[in-house]
Amino acid sequence: MSHPGTLAWFARHESRLAWRDWVSMMTAGRRRRMMTVVIALIAFAAFMHLIAYPIVKNYAAVGHAPEKTALVVMTGMLALSWSLMASQAMESVTRAFYSRSDLDLILSSPASAQRLFAVRIVTMTLATALMSLLLASPFINVLAALGGLRWLAAYAVVLAVSLTAMAFALALTIALFMTLGPKRTRLAAQVMAAVIGAACVIGLQLAAIDSLGSLSRTEILGSSALVAIAPEPGSLLYWPARAATGDLTALVGVVAFSVLLLAAAIALFAPRFGDCALAAGGVSRTTARRPTTSNRFRRSTPRRALRMKEWLLLRRDPWLVSQSLMQILYLVPPAFLLWRGWGEGSGAVVVMVPVLVMAAGQLAGGLAWLAISGEDAPELVATAPVSAHAILRAKVEAVLGAIGLVFLPFVAAIALLSPWHAAVAALAILAASAAAIAIQHFFRTQAKRSHFRRRQTSSRAATFAEAFSSIAWAGTAALAAAGTWFAVVTGAFAVAILLIARLISPKA
Repeated sequence: MSHPGTLAWFARHESRLAWRDWVSMMTAGRRRRMMTVVIALIAFAAFMHLIAYPIVKNYAAVGHAPEKTALVVMTGMLALSWSLMASQAMESVTRAFYSRSDLDLILSSPASAQRLFAVRIVTMTLATALMSLLLASPFINVLAALGGLRWLAAYAVVLAVSLTAMAFALALTIALFMTLGPKRTRLAAQVMAAVIGAACVIGLQLAAIDSLGSLSRTEILGSSALVAIAPEPGSLLYWPARAATGDLTALVGVVAFSVLLLAAAIALFAPRFGDCALAAGGVSRTTARRPTTSNRFRRSTPRRALRMKEWLLLRRDPWLVSQSLMQILYLVPPAFLLWRGWGEGSGAVVVMVPVLVMAAGQLAGGLAWLAISGEDAPELVATAPVSAHAILRAKVEAVLGAIGLVFLPFVAAIALLSPWHAAVAALAILAASAAAIAIQHFFRTQAKRSHFRRRQTSSRAATFAEAFSSIAWAGTAALAAAGTWFAVVTGAFAVAILLIARLISPKA
């Protein structure tokens, strides 16, 4: 039994909090769903193994001395993984600054705050590493089954990459605090997390579009042009890739380097972690200033006031940026593809239209959840001298207005090239967004806006209905843009999904 104040006691406490947070996020606070979550994870793991087989089967025979092309491809995939881990780690560090409410208790206790912050950093690192290992395990297992047990060394490589990602995220977040201050760091850290997470993926896609005319990341990594300018096989840059193939020397070097890097980051930044978290907590508790447009607010109509209120809440939401910016950033490759195909026919437009529709449906679903289910003052809104229908209509208009602000420039660019494809894109974006909003309305449940990360677990039926609806409308848009009447069939399927969601919803 560990004594209070020791490292083991702190580690046990932080691990228990991390486990509770994960269970709450996966089950939406309903422990009876735990068995369903376990079954879903097993099914997901089996499905991912089937997906991994055609992707990695050509690399299973790579030996301890792989050729340069294989090294470049594996190093590129590890860089993609690192960027996603760094993004997740940066979001975890930022949430530890702004969302944890136990700082006053910690600093007033006789325990060492520096010791606890060091344990907290390690716990966040292990949580990020565990998620990365779960996602990478199907690919590693398939490699080990096809190419031998030596590929199991890739598990250690993934762990090492997670350690370096957390060290980088911790250093960058502390640097933002030192330069921008706690008030601006929350937004800046979210933007940086989204950009870091999407940078490698988008960069490779842009390079693939520019050189190969496709969106395939694997093709550009294995292209002769990239392999020609890459370092020679003896470079230290390829040590993580060599370690993944079972090279013992490279494995020991990569793991030792990552452990030392994280240890140095903890020793350097753990003493400053408390000061940054305390400053962030002061910002989080700051009372909002009274708006200067109160007279103009009183003169507006109730519907306009409600729309302005929803837009203001969306703009002020502290975590909406990191949760939605990634979806918007992934529109950059199709936009570049459209620009590259300008004047070369409608091929690029046909590719871009369904991507826009899919992104619009997903973004509209998240914003609709915030507006409908994430209302923090439902009793206050309900007592207003406005009908429930008018309130709902204003919320829908606010979400559609935000969607229009994001996607209107893309539709306008398409219209300059092809008015027909622009009309198809506009109608499909409107239909997908409206369907996502309707599904969120059908399955609405009162929740806090801070639970936005857990909205996918609040209703499995709503999650699947929203995903299938977005896919169906994207397929309808693609077929319509291609000029085939099969779009009527997929459109009917999309409408059927909406009707089924209405029939199985609790409000039916």
